[in-house]
Amino acid sequence: MNSIKMSSSSVEDSCLFAMQLVTACVLPAALKSALELDLLELIKSAGPGAFVSPAELAAQIPATNPQADLMLDRILRLLAANNILNCSLRELPDGSVERRYSLAPVCEFLTRNEDGVSMAPLLLVNQGKIYEESWHHLKDAVVKGGYPFHRAYGMNKFEYGATDPEFNTAFNKAMYQQSTLIMKQILENYKGLDVEGLKTLVDVGGGTGAALNMIVSKHPFIKGINFDLPHVVKDAPSIPGC
Repeated sequence: MNSIKMSSSSVEDSCLFAMQLVTACVLPAALKSALELDLLELIKSAGPGAFVSPAELAAQIPATNPQADLMLDRILRLLAANNILNCSLRELPDGSVERRYSLAPVCEFLTRNEDGVSMAPLLLVNQGKIYEESWHHLKDAVVKGGYPFHRAYGMNKFEYGATDPEFNTAFNKAMYQQSTLIMKQILENYKGLDVEGLKTLVDVGGGTGAALNMIVSKHPFIKGINFDLPHVVKDAPSIPGC
């Protein structure tokens, strides 16, 4: 039988990559916890480029665990190792060394911007228990047919939202904030809506109307129609021009 011969460096790289794959769930789980604890927003509130210690962060969260700062340090170190945070060392008067953390560039999209939106809510939904359960049904979906989410809950995710108000709110929030981020970039560069004769625009599956709101605000000659499921649009705000 032929075998693939690899150099020692290739073997090492492949082994490290395999280790990365089998532990891939750790990073998004750690980031999810950091977002739930509002750590990135707390670091941001310290000022542009500011470095903050785990002890300083622990003092700002409702923690009763006396080792909260040590656990935070482990989470923050992992985020720093993956370029989500920056890390610096500071020597303390007793000779020990303290790690301090600041936001890396990617945090521009993981913390609230001037519009009050970020991608954080989308990560919280994707890494939440509802979505996580559906992944456990991927193999059965391949073997037996159907879709993972439907196999887990007996309905698709849009139907499920009507049965779970908490999930519905979280999902709509994630879609609203992601749409706001992306549509802002699109409208700054896309000129296709400046078309003579364009009067009405229907957003099918428009959620709570984030994208449509931005479009009709910039192009007031367009009448917008937001079309989505009843349990979605019932939470949608009133939008002028729609």
